[in-house]
Amino acid sequence: MRTLCASTLIGEVFLIGFAGLVAMKDPDLAMSTVWTVSGIAMLLCVLLCGVITRPGGVQLGWALQIALIASGFIVPTMFFMGVMFAALWWASVHYGRKIDEAKARFAGQTQPTGTSPDAA
Repeated sequence: MRTLCASTLIGEVFLIGFAGLVAMKDPDLAMSTVWTVSGIAMLLCVLLCGVITRPGGVQLGWALQIALIASGFIVPTMFFMGVMFAALWWASVHYGRKIDEAKARFAGQTQPTGTSPDAA
């Protein structure tokens, strides 16, 4: 699960950076505000990659997805992109857990007695 979720989060880092570039064009927003908010969000994405498997990590990821969708009030395209990345996040969590369960089942299988994997 960690690999899939981290890949989604790194994609979101780029998305947030590009959204910051678009938000800079808004004359009502100060450039320092745009880059402070964007920078903090990008840093949170990177830090979340490291804590995704800890308790509350997935929930923090969902909070980030909600924030991305809500950023559509500043950059309207982010409504669509936020929903797309929320779907990617769901798929990363859902299928990542299935992969982890399959790996655990596979690791739990034992070799028949008297054989080794290198015997071929």
